[in-house]
This record gives sequence, structure tokens and C-alpha cells, in this order.
Amino acid sequence: MEAHNGTVLSEFILMGITDRPELQAPLFGLFLIIYMASVVGNLGMVILTKVDSRLQTPMYFFLRHLAFTDLGYSTTVGPKMLVNFVADQNKISYYFCATQLTYFLVFIISELFILAAMSYARYVAICNPLLYPVVMSQTVCQVLVAMPYLYSIFESLLIAVKIFDSSFCGYSVIRHFYCDSLPLLSLLCSNANEIGLIILISAGFNLIFSLLIVLVSYLLILASILRMSSAEGRRKAFSTCGSHLMVVTVFYGTLIFMYVQPESNHSFDTDKMASIFYTLIIPMLNPLIYSLRNKDVKHALQSTWKRICNSLS
Repeated sequence: MEAHNGTVLSEFILMGITDRPELQAPLFGLFLIIYMASVVGNLGMVILTKVDSRLQTPMYFFLRHLAFTDLGYSTTVGPKMLVNFVADQNKISYYFCATQLTYFLVFIISELFILAAMSYARYVAICNPLLYPVVMSQTVCQVLVAMPYLYSIFESLLIAVKIFDSSFCGYSVIRHFYCDSLPLLSLLCSNANEIGLIILISAGFNLIFSLLIVLVSYLLILASILRMSSAEGRRKAFSTCGSHLMVVTVFYGTLIFMYVQPESNHSFDTDKMASIFYTLIIPMLNPLIYSLRNKDVKHALQSTWKRICNSLS
């Protein structure tokens, strides 16, 4: 917590999304709507997949946890960002910054591997439908979700402790609208190279390993679909994968754009736009994608709404 010059660093200043005063109010309204839509959509998906008897399959079990992680990292970032639009100075305390970084990493890493687990579940459902109830048993599903949570907690604590155990140089302005590992790394006076290497290795492993599971699963699914003789069977198989494939493409595409582009192409504004997309826009889109393209979810939503209306009348 001590800065390099001997002073105590008790808070940081977030640069925020924009420094133009005339844009603060419109952006606050826009992001408030986006965040509230994300909360309602994801919280609704969590509740719906928990209470509706027709949504008690492995696919909806994973979807519930996907909605939970979306809700988690959007809530870690969103409220503080909204407060900063109306605050005189975008300050964040030292300990709240460490907490925000830890929770953000927990949820974002968990989502990578939950998406990978969902890809594997799709592969089993299409390529080995007779074995699906056995292979994707309740215990297996719980393990496939518990492992990402435990792993992400370990990794996020490792990175957060490493960063906040190091010396900061006294310059407390974070070039971002939330506490992320790379902007914080540029403020360190000690261990920056070591921590940067840890972040690079862990981010590379998480992205490549989870994406590899997704790609292999979908290549095997595609091969299985092409072997189907029935056009109706192929249509149903593609329809089953459509929502998840769309979510995977948007999420991984944004992360790859954010972290894999050459250093010379990085800019503060570009990174901010990409961060806004995967911290706020994607969590809002995911419930819409799954509900609009899924008959079971739409029917469950309609029946739940009817029950609520009947109970109130």
C-alpha cells in the first residue's frame, strides 16, 4: 500500500469513459438502461431456469451459471462506472479497487470455461444422444461448473495479491473506467515484469485452452451433422447450437480483438470500447439471444408471467 516515494496510496483516480462534460448525462442514461436490462435479463434467466420444471436439463443448468457470471462481472463494473458519471472526481479506494479486480477476474475467467463446458455438452447431446443422460449427469455438470469457479478464484486472488502487494510509484491515475490488471500494471514500481508474465501466461492459457475445447467440440458436431441423412435432423441440430455459437463468437471475438492485436495497434479509446462491449453489452445480449431463439425459454417465460398475473389479479 505504500508508494515508492514513501507516501501512502489510499485511492486511485479512474479516467472514465470520456472527459467531455456534455456527454456525461447522455452516457449515464444510456449505460443505466443497458445495465438495468442486463440485470433484469440475467437475474430473470437464473430464476426461470431454477423454478421451471421444463428447464431442469444440463443445457439450462449451464445457462443459469452463464447468466450468473454475466450478472457478476457486469455488476462488478457497471454501478461504479455509473456513479463516476455523476461524481466530481472518479475516485476509487485502494481496497475497493483490489476487490473490483478480484471479482471481475473471477467472473470473466469462469465464463470462459462455462462456455467451453456448454460446447462439450452440445457435442455429447448431438454426437452421443443415447449416452447424454449418463455422460452429462447432475454430478458431472456440477463438477464442470465447480472447477471453473475454484480455478478462477485461485487465479484472480493470485494476480490481485501480486499486484497490490507490490509498490506503486505514486502516480494514481488508472487509464480505464474500472480496475483492470493491465492498467494497474503500468502504475507499479516493482515486480511489474514478473506480474506481467503471470498475467500473459494465465490469459493465454485460459483463452487458448477454453477456445480449443469450443473449436474441437464444434468441429465434431459439424462432422456429425454432415453425416446425418435427414434434412430435418440437420436443421434441428444447427438450431440447437445456434444460440450458443452466437454467444461464443461474440464473446471470444471481443476478447481476441482486445488481447491478441499487436501492441502497436493498441489505443486507450479502442480498448475502452472493447471493454464496454464485453463488460456491459454482451451480458445484456446473452439473455436476449437465448430467450428469443429458444422455444422452451419463451414458453417458460410466458407461463411464469401468466402465473404472476393470475396471482396479482
